[in-house]
Amino acid sequence: MKICFATNNQNKLSEIQQILGDQFHILSLQDIECFDDIPEPYETLEENSAGKAEYIYSRYQIPVFADDTGLEITALKGAPGVYSARYGGPERSAEQNMSKVLGELKEEQDRSARFRTIMTYIDHTGSYQFEGIVEGQIINEVRGAGGFGYDPIFIPSGYSQTFGELPAKVKNKISHRVRSLARLVEFLKSRHN
Repeated sequence: MKICFATNNQNKLSEIQQILGDQFHILSLQDIECFDDIPEPYETLEENSAGKAEYIYSRYQIPVFADDTGLEITALKGAPGVYSARYGGPERSAEQNMSKVLGELKEEQDRSARFRTIMTYIDHTGSYQFEGIVEGQIINEVRGAGGFGYDPIFIPSGYSQTFGELPAKVKNKISHRVRSLARLVEFLKSRHN
């Protein structure tokens, strides 16, 4: 079965292909010759994820899934949330984003936060959403060069290292994206066995 993953990130694609195995063939936006800049104008992760998937499905009529992820910080009332990628400015710089978060949390005692991913899958039978969450804490400094985004300031619950310090093998077992993807995979396999 061929499914399009609405991304241009080759690392994400190969990771997901490994998880899904041979039963499913994952296509990138490039593979289906979609070079559009897909808009993400919505106020929630659910709407952005669904919007991306609907955009592709309506134009290409191929089973598709898309994700949207946000860092939700308790003391900031859930911010940066849906604006995580551009929180520090339109350049989408991880350094600026982390710097803004650390500045806003300087006086805060409550450092609890979570990463949340919403995965939307659409095919001829309808639209389905799957959520993945990792709870944790925001630390006071940047630690680790691995991962991307806010990974170097986020320690997942039960660990002492940031996502930026943990080996990719460990992060990929516990991450929010993997958790939402696991629910999608379970769903797909239950329908195609």
